[in-house]
Amino acid sequence: MAPCIDTSRTHISQSDDSDFSYLNFCRPGFSDRISRGNHTKTQTDDDDVWLKMREEARSDVEQEPILSSYYYATITSHRSLGSALASILSVKLSNLTLPSDTLFELFISVLEESPEIVESVKQDLLAAKERDPACVSYVHCFLSFKGFLACQAHRIAHKLWTQDRKILALLIQNRVSEVFAVDIHPGAKIGKGILLDHATAVVIGETAVVGDNVSILHGVTLGGTGKQCGDRHPKIGDGVLIGAGTCILGNITIGEGAKIGSGSVVLKDVPPRTTAVGNPARLIGGKENPRKHDKSPGLTMDQTSHMTEWSDYVI
Repeated sequence: MAPCIDTSRTHISQSDDSDFSYLNFCRPGFSDRISRGNHTKTQTDDDDVWLKMREEARSDVEQEPILSSYYYATITSHRSLGSALASILSVKLSNLTLPSDTLFELFISVLEESPEIVESVKQDLLAAKERDPACVSYVHCFLSFKGFLACQAHRIAHKLWTQDRKILALLIQNRVSEVFAVDIHPGAKIGKGILLDHATAVVIGETAVVGDNVSILHGVTLGGTGKQCGDRHPKIGDGVLIGAGTCILGNITIGEGAKIGSGSVVLKDVPPRTTAVGNPARLIGGKENPRKHDKSPGLTMDQTSHMTEWSDYVI
């Protein structure tokens, strides 16, 4: 949906942002929310990620002036990262019968009462910038990476789920699935510093748990086997890398720092700092299988550059 430029409404004052000579942007019901958010200025001024995003926006507009109104609408008109996130998600997930204004009010209310979500958003931005060589800036990730946006929408949906507002949570899940092709059940628990690279066809089940600093590539399923009820989905430890097209099924544990090769089907626990590849997956590294090698045959994905963050495929 294109940004709405409405010159007939009361404009947002640009006096607080004189470095940007952007067109005034307004969405119905939006200006008063921006005004009520003025108290967040001091807090966000100390936020390095948010300040860096605004600096990047200034630089981008200097290079491409055609982006001025778009960047003003999505980033520089906002007093906080939370407000900007609520705005872009509300536009992306809206449709004819679910107006963006309605979604914005819902999203911003959740974010204002949940500072831990905003902190996780910052960590996800840092993760994309540090671990994805295709990410050129925080702004690039924030505006364009559907995996990042799907993850943040899930955080809001999960908060609603824990508040027993399950109908709303499931509605958000459905819209995220339709718009971003990412299906994360609102009951799933996801840590911070998450990178969903490319993200298309990622599926995460209701009782799945994903730790901090996990990287998940496209086409990954964290699902059930169909033979269990209740707690039936995988538990992914901190710092795990899951390659493209992988299925991890059942209430099993993938240990901290493990790596799962692309196209693998994992049905059993994987110990920490161990590589697993194949269908069915076999262990080829770690303390239990200490075979040293230069390259794992199951790790021939186009995103192998992500793995340079680790010293080797095995410990």
